[in-house]
Amino acid sequence: MSERHLGTPAMPAEPDATPTGRIPEHLPDRLAISLWDFSWYTRAGAGEPFDDVDRAMAEAVHRGYNAVRICAAPLLVAGDLGLDTLAVDLPIEGLGAAPTGGYYGQRTRWYDTPGGYSIDVRGRLFELLASARRRGVVVVLASWEYQQSTSFAGDPAWFEAIDAVPLERRYDVLADAFGRLLDDIRDAGLIDVVAFTELHNEVDFSMLPAVDAGAAGGAAAGRASGGGAGSGVAALARLRAWHPDQLVTVSYGKPPHLAMHRLSPALEVAQFHVYSYGVLDALQRRIDIRSEGTAGFPNAELRALLRADAPSVEEYGRPAEWKLRATVITDQMIYGYDWIDASAWDAWLAAHYDAHHEVMRREIESRVVAVAEWARWRSVPAVVGEGWIGYTPRDGGFEEGPIGRALAEHGIRTALDHGVWGVVACSNAAPHHPMWSDVEWQQLVNREITSR
Repeated sequence: MSERHLGTPAMPAEPDATPTGRIPEHLPDRLAISLWDFSWYTRAGAGEPFDDVDRAMAEAVHRGYNAVRICAAPLLVAGDLGLDTLAVDLPIEGLGAAPTGGYYGQRTRWYDTPGGYSIDVRGRLFELLASARRRGVVVVLASWEYQQSTSFAGDPAWFEAIDAVPLERRYDVLADAFGRLLDDIRDAGLIDVVAFTELHNEVDFSMLPAVDAGAAGGAAAGRASGGGAGSGVAALARLRAWHPDQLVTVSYGKPPHLAMHRLSPALEVAQFHVYSYGVLDALQRRIDIRSEGTAGFPNAELRALLRADAPSVEEYGRPAEWKLRATVITDQMIYGYDWIDASAWDAWLAAHYDAHHEVMRREIESRVVAVAEWARWRSVPAVVGEGWIGYTPRDGGFEEGPIGRALAEHGIRTALDHGVWGVVACSNAAPHHPMWSDVEWQQLVNREITSR
């Protein structure tokens, strides 16, 4: 019987687990990341998860993390936007008091901020970096300011200052702010604590123009201003020239895994987020919870899942108009997540999951592989800074339960098999989420991440 030639595969049969790009020698070979986002200053009141940042850091180390990813609030603390006084005395209000009692966002993940205190954000940032140094943790610096950070303030001046920056100048002011902030971190002797710097979190889901996909070179060096819509490449080049020993990048909430060639080669870290909504998306579409201005909201499907004590939309009202302008979430989301019956939510997802199981596993795997292979092609380190299912009510436990943990483990192992440098256990695994209490699982997966 003659042998038949059935073609030559484009990719090797076995994944390449070697690093996708060079990792600076002073940084860990693998990053086990906990997503602290902006919550390290918005949930820092008395008795809250971050009232003692060193305690929170110790808890992270106990769970096996060696990296935290934060909103460093660069426009507030180093933006040269007239916010110096606010940077050292920022009133934290959250989304504000609700007329039916409590506060807006009270059961909405990441937005459950009661506020009622003021904080020296700049001082606390350096306290966090010093704590990280003592405990052997590195820090990913990012900004959520053009996505939601400013909405938690009790003073609209922060939002108004950054909103006044023309769209085409926003990457420029971010680069300049981070340049100054990294100068200050260097002067404090803490620059080796910085793993890398993102100009902004999820640029595809923020109040920012697209990052050019053109060549990284040709941009003015130093502190000169770039220009033009999509000037993210010029801003990245300027920050890199300013701090040539630092890795700089942006992150994407939904990487274009079907068209990775559209991404800019200016990214020095391939920092992408891998969410597979699957069954969650089916529920969200059914109850129309993430839309804005829907006539007749809430629909019958959502009403069937609400708590018995849920007020009407009219009774509940909505946050101040400027706060809604300062965030990418909608008033329908706030009402829905605040008043959903979390157990009914979880029960619906569990009952309908089987039909989505294979697709969700494959989607996680295919996206991780796509971003890892793009990073290898560009010879840059790959990081999955967020994942794995998606946005859920604070008290929902579907992602934290057996199904969600299994999907997370699948994503983590796929990432490690393909040489990804850093990965989250789960976006919900942080001090401000209920999943933080699952110490054993976090220790288990973080040992796997850091030992590979």
